[in-house]
Amino acid sequence: MKTIQLPTINLRRKSKDVLESPEALSASLCAAMSTEQTEKSSNGAGGEKRKNKIRFPDRMRITGLKKRHKHKPPEVPVVLDFSQNLEQNHLAEASQHLLAQEERLFSSEAADEQVPCTGGEEDRLQKDYEALKLQLRMVIHDSFNTDNQAALKSAVTTILQEEERDHVWEKTAKHERPVWRPMECREIHNKLLQMVVEVRLQRANEEESGADKLSTSLKKDICRMGKRIQNDLLQVVRDVQGCYPPEFDVCNMYTQLYHQAFSMKLQELTQSNTELEDCIYILSWINDYYPKGVLQQKELQSHINSEALGPLLPTEGLKTLEEQYLSHKEAEVKTSLSSALKKEEEHWQTGEKPELMDNYYISHLALDVIHLVDGAIKEAVTILGNEDKAQRILFQLSSFLASYKKSIKELLKGKNKDISDILKANLVSIKQLREYIKARENLPEDVKGTWLSTVADLRESCHRYFLSTIHKELKRHYQKLWTQAWFSSSHNITGDLLTALEDQTTRITFLKPACMEELLSQLHTEVMMEYVRRMLKRKVKLKEKGEQETAATFLCEDSARINALFIRTGSKEKWLSNVLPKMSEVLRLQDAGSLQLEIVTLARTYPDISERQVLALLQLKTNLSSEDVRNIKDSLIENRTSPVSEPPPPFFCNVPVKRMLI
Repeated sequence: MKTIQLPTINLRRKSKDVLESPEALSASLCAAMSTEQTEKSSNGAGGEKRKNKIRFPDRMRITGLKKRHKHKPPEVPVVLDFSQNLEQNHLAEASQHLLAQEERLFSSEAADEQVPCTGGEEDRLQKDYEALKLQLRMVIHDSFNTDNQAALKSAVTTILQEEERDHVWEKTAKHERPVWRPMECREIHNKLLQMVVEVRLQRANEEESGADKLSTSLKKDICRMGKRIQNDLLQVVRDVQGCYPPEFDVCNMYTQLYHQAFSMKLQELTQSNTELEDCIYILSWINDYYPKGVLQQKELQSHINSEALGPLLPTEGLKTLEEQYLSHKEAEVKTSLSSALKKEEEHWQTGEKPELMDNYYISHLALDVIHLVDGAIKEAVTILGNEDKAQRILFQLSSFLASYKKSIKELLKGKNKDISDILKANLVSIKQLREYIKARENLPEDVKGTWLSTVADLRESCHRYFLSTIHKELKRHYQKLWTQAWFSSSHNITGDLLTALEDQTTRITFLKPACMEELLSQLHTEVMMEYVRRMLKRKVKLKEKGEQETAATFLCEDSARINALFIRTGSKEKWLSNVLPKMSEVLRLQDAGSLQLEIVTLARTYPDISERQVLALLQLKTNLSSEDVRNIKDSLIENRTSPVSEPPPPFFCNVPVKRMLI
């Protein structure tokens, strides 16, 4: 059998050091064999006959070739040159290619070997680096393209490689470095990202949807920018972040860039006068939608540090918007409060009784006021992002309370037949306002004190209407206290007083229990004050020890009966039960030293008791000498400066003593 000699195959290269693929190699081999057989059949003797014997269909020849090569030859790795790597966005490989050339041209080993470095080679290398930088820019500029992630990852690797080489060249004098060093790829990257962010934010108005229903163009612009920031940051976390090593902190980098770009756009939008509607919308984005809606998405929270971001607007610009909004809100709340009070006053004039709920009259004024103020403050806190600033709205209560107080006084001056029911209903509102004011922790103490004083005046005006009527009915019973008739028949006189008291209090109906409790507590205090006032008028002179002890006993009995009645009907002023028994001890004691000690104890227990009141009490005991009285007085002045740790509420300061005593 004749052996066919295969011609030498010239394996063409696609480029420097790049072999053809195995498939291309097989096809070349088949073509070569066919050519050789054709030439031999045409040139040798009996060529036509030989030609017929070796002509096979191409498919058969390929099959025969494959049979002859039972073992597939090893694949030859495809090595791309710089241009091919660049064209296919293999930037890291392209960078390595240039770095190798750079090292060959400039390394100390090359200098030792005296490898010639021509200007043409250096120029070509510089041009290749420029081409690499251009492609690097293009890839970074296309960072948000999901099909570009492999190229972006390669670009980031290139940045790190070139940055490392830059650091190596830093140790060399500037005039000895290549002209392209330093490459500063990291700086290029950062500037490009800033440009990408700014452009994407500018195009948000054209590319983002969902804001068409907003009423102004400014609102639409801001809304679309906010949506762009939200969507882009999510894409950074989901896609872009995976192309970067942790040292880039790319999520926070993008967040900072979007924050700065958004800030610049907002400053542009607020340079001219801003309509109130737009002002509110801008503040809402700054303090609510952006920090709580965009930056606080669950998917972002673990990747970004929103606390490191600065304010979206400079202080002056933000302050202008806040002042514009707060001034508007204050005026709005003031008008609403005035309208609520006017509505209440109009209801007083209709002749209709107040609303009855749970068997007591109510007014909705306080609840309406509280709802208005709280709602406005809550809105302001959301829009301003600051509770202290929003509290300014609360100060509109000052003018409202003053107007309310004036309205109640005008009501009391009039002749409204339903005044009793109206006051009962308004006592409910007054109590609600007092509790609301007390609960305001951020309210300055001086303001809180002023408001509570006004509310106390309102309650006092209403209480006085009811209590003055009761005291008027009780006057004839008061007049008998601590007279000779009382001393002769204390039980009956005090009993008549209690009967009249109970009769008067049971007439007060349809009053909320909590308000009834406050009214009875005040009546309780005033009855006890009237009792002490009558006592200190000194119409009874207790000459002997027996009379003084009897009067002390009557005093304790009266105290027990009066206080029992009030506590049973709802008064909470239990401390009043000790006032008269303390005073009775002064009447009972006969020893000057013990009396002196008892007076000091009384003054320490009730720090508001005056020297004049003490002397009036002592003058009930006509058997005391002037020297005893003087010694007691001196002891009182010297020792009363240490009151008990928790003195009871003021009592004696509201009990008048008409004339001076010597």
